[in-house]
Amino acid sequence: MSPRAGSAGSHTLAFVESPVQLLNVLEWAHAHAHSATAPGAGSSGIAEPVSGAGLTLVVLSPNDPMTRGQLRRMAELARDEGHEVRWEEARGGTTAPFHTIGGLAPLLRKAKRIVMGDPFSRYVQLLLTITRARDLVVVDDGTATMEFVAQLARGERLVRWHRRGGRPGARDVIFAPVSASARRRLTPNDRRSVEVFSSMPIDSAPDGVRITANDFSWTRARFGPPRITKGADLVGTSLVETGVVDPDRYLAAVKSLAGAHGATRYFAHRRESTDKLHRLAAETGLEIVRPDLPLELIARRGPIGRTILSFPSTVVHTLPLALVGTEVRVAVCDIDPTWLTENASPRAQGFLSGVTGTARDVHRLSSVAAV
Repeated sequence: MSPRAGSAGSHTLAFVESPVQLLNVLEWAHAHAHSATAPGAGSSGIAEPVSGAGLTLVVLSPNDPMTRGQLRRMAELARDEGHEVRWEEARGGTTAPFHTIGGLAPLLRKAKRIVMGDPFSRYVQLLLTITRARDLVVVDDGTATMEFVAQLARGERLVRWHRRGGRPGARDVIFAPVSASARRRLTPNDRRSVEVFSSMPIDSAPDGVRITANDFSWTRARFGPPRITKGADLVGTSLVETGVVDPDRYLAAVKSLAGAHGATRYFAHRRESTDKLHRLAAETGLEIVRPDLPLELIARRGPIGRTILSFPSTVVHTLPLALVGTEVRVAVCDIDPTWLTENASPRAQGFLSGVTGTARDVHRLSSVAAV
């Protein structure tokens, strides 16, 4: 068993649904393995000492093959760190959620600390109604963490940023009581502590919510430093798949950006469609790379381009931290308002501009021609 797992505690239960969430749980565990006390405070308001081996990490597996593959690779790394991994086929049919929740209920009732990667997840919100844990920890699920903290501070219902502005669907209405309960449980009080472990720029938080910085120290200790190539690499985004950006405008922007900076590789987002990637390869000449691990680990292992080009996304915040001390430059290209679809949330442009504007240690590029 790795000594790096030391202080997460045997009564800690973590839920993840994506490779990035799992990576950030490992970062959280590593950070607190090097501290003398647990991240949360008990009912007395005093931080409780930690003990035991690793945490129990529950993977609520999605159906997407690329995501599942990355999750399995990350699960191997988690086991190497001394953590117990429990793989749940949480979406394997209509009865799967009932079997998953029923099987997890005893663990949820015993857990003293819950770590979660996506507080917007209906699955996680449902599980929160079962637990009696006094310490709740939210680790990064990308830039959505910024929106979660802001919504919690304003007392709003928890809604993903790209869905805000639309009318709630029938499932939203049915699930509203569970979502409201989860929001209440994620609000700290004298019986419950809440920590947000994040690499995102969070300037203010609700009273009682503890913000802890994620500096990717586990990633830097475990991998690299990378071999750096002379060229540029381009990072893909799922903004087309989420209905925010027009696919033709996106393809034209990628082609223009790659040509202007001499990019040769395109690191695909795990949610990008196969058809879109085939079209990108055919029309841009870029080599499409489907990473088997989160990009922070891929970049840290190398080889990686001297310049990494990205549109507004999580990586403009995380890659500079993972690659600190190297000569790699991260450059971010703004999303032009004309690229947005008619169905994009009214908040889309402001949110994406905020992602770019708050990124540290990145070079900001003007939006490229996409016509």
